[in-house]
Amino acid sequence: MAEPYDVLIVGAGAAGLMCALTAGQRGLRVLVVEHANRVGKKILMSGGGRCNFTNTGTTPANFISANPHYCKSALARYTPADFVELVEHHGIAYHEKELGQLFCDVSSKLIVKMLLDECADAGVRIETSCSVERVLHGDGEAPFRLHTTRGAFAAPKLVVATGALSIPSMGATGFGYELARQFGHSVLPTRAGLVPLTLSGKHQERLADLSGVALPVTATCHGRSFSNQMLITHRGVSGPAILQISSYWQPGDDLRLDLLPGHDAAAWLRMQQIERPAAELKTVLSDAMPRRFAQRLCELWLSNKPMKQYTPPELKQLAATLQDWALVASGTEGYRTAEVTLGGVDTDELSSSTMESRRVPGLHFVGEVVDVTGWLGGYNFQWAWASGHAAGMAV
Repeated sequence: MAEPYDVLIVGAGAAGLMCALTAGQRGLRVLVVEHANRVGKKILMSGGGRCNFTNTGTTPANFISANPHYCKSALARYTPADFVELVEHHGIAYHEKELGQLFCDVSSKLIVKMLLDECADAGVRIETSCSVERVLHGDGEAPFRLHTTRGAFAAPKLVVATGALSIPSMGATGFGYELARQFGHSVLPTRAGLVPLTLSGKHQERLADLSGVALPVTATCHGRSFSNQMLITHRGVSGPAILQISSYWQPGDDLRLDLLPGHDAAAWLRMQQIERPAAELKTVLSDAMPRRFAQRLCELWLSNKPMKQYTPPELKQLAATLQDWALVASGTEGYRTAEVTLGGVDTDELSSSTMESRRVPGLHFVGEVVDVTGWLGGYNFQWAWASGHAAGMAV
């Protein structure tokens, strides 16, 4: 016979744990099942082990979805300030790194401990190393039945908080999508997001030996621009600016880089010509970007000569190239290193206030399994907290 609960939650990541503690605090009997051997694996590894747990500047505009309005309700009802209050209540020291990104001073383990302590106080039961073998839906007071490697469980409410496909070494699977389809839900096409881009052929050969070189850029694709660091790797490019734009880029898309962000390149070059007429272009550029990268630009993309020898039309062309440099990427590193998965369970079939299925009463989807993907910088955690809280209040 199936053991009875009020709420069954599949997945003990950020969204699942937030949903569990919220429901538990309302006096509900909650069971969380997690196929991995420990909870919150992505929390533990995020932010270099310090967990970029939210972003104080979170708005719906920081998320990608087929329905950009879907995330508004949950984000409005559980804000970054609400999560910060919880962090401070547990005495966890944190700091703002840049652009509203909040990190733990010490370790991401403290965020996981906080969530587990809250779950324990609320009487939530968590079973790790517990794989789901079958999910059945029938009649009666507890229509959802989970058959697992730890036994059978039943409840009137089922929350799918399984995460998505990014970083399979952490245990990521497509199980949540399978469950969604089982219950008649549409799953929008998925792909890797917040992921390094790869180069191939001559494009890769030209930069591969500069692996490790980083420089500030503004990356633009499909009208979206992000200004931050770019890192050249053996296989392509990475760094925050590239990770951000990767969520908007697909193979064949036009990707442009401003290599002198914050400068009017034409005016800057004219000033260099006046102030340093005998200096070669590669020397001048080395003041604005890493020397090796400046030299490679001048070898392969720009002419190199003393500044005084450039005519006004040539300076204008140099400026145009520097501020609109075409980067021809061939692909991405894929789910192996992607921080998030774009696409997922179609939000048209979910309630934006409760995360509940419009097809199957009592079934909820939260976190990354849903077609809501945040930018780099703590936004995806805030969606996990907000969507988990919304479902936890509704079940």
